[in-house]
Order: sequence, then C-alpha cells, then structure tokens
Amino acid sequence: MIVGVPKEIKNEEHRVGLLPDGAARLLSRGHQVVVERGAGRDAGFPDEQYIAAGAHIADTHAEPFLRAELIVKVKEPVAEEYGFLDKSKTLFTYLHLTANRPLTDALLQSGSTAIAYETVTAHGRLPLLEPMSEIAGRMSVIVGGHFLARPHGGSGVLLGGVPGVLPGRVVVLGGGTSGINAARMATGLGAEVTILEVDLERMRFLDITMGPAHTLYSTEAHLADLLPAADLLIGAVLVPGARAPKLVSRAMLASMKPGSVFVDIAIDQGGCAETSRPTTHDEPVFVEEGVVHYCVTNMPGAYARTATQALTNVTLPYIEALADHGLPAACAKKPGLAEGVNVFNNELTCAAVAEAFGLPCTSFVAAA
Repeated sequence: MIVGVPKEIKNEEHRVGLLPDGAARLLSRGHQVVVERGAGRDAGFPDEQYIAAGAHIADTHAEPFLRAELIVKVKEPVAEEYGFLDKSKTLFTYLHLTANRPLTDALLQSGSTAIAYETVTAHGRLPLLEPMSEIAGRMSVIVGGHFLARPHGGSGVLLGGVPGVLPGRVVVLGGGTSGINAARMATGLGAEVTILEVDLERMRFLDITMGPAHTLYSTEAHLADLLPAADLLIGAVLVPGARAPKLVSRAMLASMKPGSVFVDIAIDQGGCAETSRPTTHDEPVFVEEGVVHYCVTNMPGAYARTATQALTNVTLPYIEALADHGLPAACAKKPGLAEGVNVFNNELTCAAVAEAFGLPCTSFVAAA
C-alpha cells in the first residue's frame, strides 16, 4: 500500500503524522511511503531522516494525497485539501466533525473513508486521543499561568503564590485524562485546585491519587459557587465523538474576577462555554465578560516534537494494520478501530456526528 504523509497546513500546526522510524517500519513490510518535503521539519525530523528511512520526498502538497491510498495526518483537512479526497482514499487523522459541518459535508461528498483518531476505542478507553489530552491538560496550566500575568491581560496572580501570599485558585471542569493532567500541573505549582466531576468512582480515584487537590460533584450550582473566587478555569469536558456540552454560561463567567483566565480544552468539540470560540496559536486569546479566553483548537501543536512522538507511539500499530490488511481486516484485528470510522461510502457511520447535524447514520459493520 502507498501511505501518504502531507505537511500540516492548519495555522501554526507543526506536528507530523509519521516519524522516520515509522516510515522505515512500513517500508520493511513492503509498503511505499510518500512524505511531503518539510513535513517533519518543525517537529525536529528533517527530510534527510525520511530519505535515510527509504521514503519518497514529494515536492508538492498534492502529491501525498494523490498518490497514496492511506493518508496519515494529524489534524483535519482544511478547505483547500478537500478536493484531494475521493473514493480511493482512506484518511486517518483527528477529525472532530461535530464542530465542523463543512468538513463533514466534504467528506460525505468525496466518498473517501475517514477514520478519526479521537473515536478509536480500546478496552473502554480512547487510546489515540489520550496522549494529546495529556499534553493539552498539562499545557493548560502553563498557558493559563502565562495569561494571568498582568502584561498579558491577566489579573497578576501567580498560581503558586509565595510565602505570606495565598496561591491562586484553579477550577478544573472534568476529571478525565486532560483534567487530571491539568490538576497535577496546577498542584505541582502549589495552586489550590478543585476538580469537578460527575463520576463517583472517578472522584474516589482522584481523591486517592491527587493529593492536595479537592474533588466536588459537578453541578451548575457548585460551579457557580466556585467561579467568583477562581483565578483559572480549565474546561476539560469530553463526550467521546460528540459536541461538548455548554456547561459554563456567560453569566457564570461574568461572575469571575476581572483578569481571570479560562482555558477551554474542549474547543475542538465546540467548547464547553457559551462564550467560547476557536482561536489560533498566533492569536490565542480574547476577552469576554472581563475573562481572558484561551481557545486554541490545536493546543499540542505548540509542543510539536513531544506531541508528535506521543501521537505516533500510539497510531503506528493502527497504520501498520491498515496498510498490511486493509480496513475490514484491520478492524477485525483491532476491533476498536471500527469505532473510529466516521465516514464510509458517502455515509456517516458515527452516531454522535449524525446526531449533531440531524443527519442519518449507517452502521459501519453493515456497510463493510
């Protein structure tokens, strides 16, 4: 099979979908790999490493799309890439379709097979989403602390405090992978941390493992009580494959202190606040109701080398299975891969996406 690796052209996206050693492994299994020139450079993997691995270096952005049967990316295609997709292509990347109707329509029209990293499952987990959730969670405290600084529009609160001065207060909405990583970073800095969660077993786990962090059952009333005193709010809500619930109202945010910061990790899935709207790494923040909002849709792209290594650690076995066996057989070998198929044969096969747009959904198993 020919595997194509185009350079990411989403704003300030520096990750790459396949490492040179991954290319070498695919080539050793009899496949061909076409990598766009410069695709891995910003993550610290120059063309020379791909050439040494045996990959072909493409001089145009179109070539990896047009030559390949399996296209491996990091982020969803942007509008200028829609025309490269057709019935002969399988696309394997993050899609987050519930927040992107134009892309959903383009994939349906193209006839291509679209597999979303974020909905692949294994033993009740989301193995291809977890590494990026870990990075986004840890990063949320770094950027939150940065924008709390007065020169960056914040209130001037240092999260860890100093002797004689109380630390900042951090509220983490959601105790999943990104939430727990955010809480660990914040407690490590010495901040006062409260995690809101609805799963009682998860709260017991957090209570045992998170040391000084507090847990609180997540209700609208509890969140409203916490926000007036919070310096940093982190939205770490996840409903797998579905649009994020709007748990934070404009009125709640208006109750926060001027210069407080809100980091919405859930923005890929539409955001968990009424005031959220997507931002980019070059213009990462805006202010609503006196609160600095950070809503970058590809947060881990800022730490491209770490994020690329973490992502490809988990995606490569699936790429190998798809290249070795094709989609139906790969799904038989890795059953959770079928959950990742969002579009197949001009039809939606992900119920959460279909529900978000009021479109019909077809079982992928039946279609296959």
